[in-house]
Amino acid sequence: MKLFFGEINNGKAIINDEEQQHIVKVLRMKDGEEIHVTDGKGNIASGKLIIEGKKAGLEVSEIKTNTTDFNPRLHIAIAPTKNIDRIEFFVEKAVEMGISEITILQTEKTERKNINIDKIRKQAVAASKQSLRFHFPVINDTMKLPDFLKNIDPEHTFVAHCHENLERIELQNIPSLEQITFLIGPEGDFSEKEIQFLSDHNIKAVSLGNQRLRTETAGVFVAAWNYFNMMRG
Repeated sequence: MKLFFGEINNGKAIINDEEQQHIVKVLRMKDGEEIHVTDGKGNIASGKLIIEGKKAGLEVSEIKTNTTDFNPRLHIAIAPTKNIDRIEFFVEKAVEMGISEITILQTEKTERKNINIDKIRKQAVAASKQSLRFHFPVINDTMKLPDFLKNIDPEHTFVAHCHENLERIELQNIPSLEQITFLIGPEGDFSEKEIQFLSDHNIKAVSLGNQRLRTETAGVFVAAWNYFNMMRG
């Protein structure tokens, strides 16, 4: 399937401008080729490619709406790594495994303060197309921990940390939920003050095993765990 990003309205599909350039200048696709366009909201249009100079369009033959989304829905709030390549790796892999939402979290020990969210969003779109997703994940603006907690349900929210002296439950003991949120800290982990703050807001702590995982590894691990649960049923 040759999948591209665009808008779908009133029986028509408009291919995103950057996607049009990619089709014409990079892929050098030919008029009449079969392609598909998704709006990232669960809708997909199929038909033949129309090339007019430097523009690319779609002659729609079929539109499918409300395609099935991933369940359970997973939201990971993760602190950015000092090396931005690591967090970009996490975004790519988590999107491929069906994550529904990502928030970049600023914490006490976060070293990187500036994040190009637009670049992260573009990477999420690219990973979605690569893995043939028709529901693109939400990439939120960067948030500080107290602000993030204002909009979450503590019953469905967990924090992964490495403080062995503090109470944590095992990952396999998390109940089956339709929506789940995980918080993952920076290099150096959440501070004990932050963990206490989360506990005061009824956020339960989780262990990801005996090994100490890098921030991006922990994120990918949680995404893979959720993906496994999806496939299981």
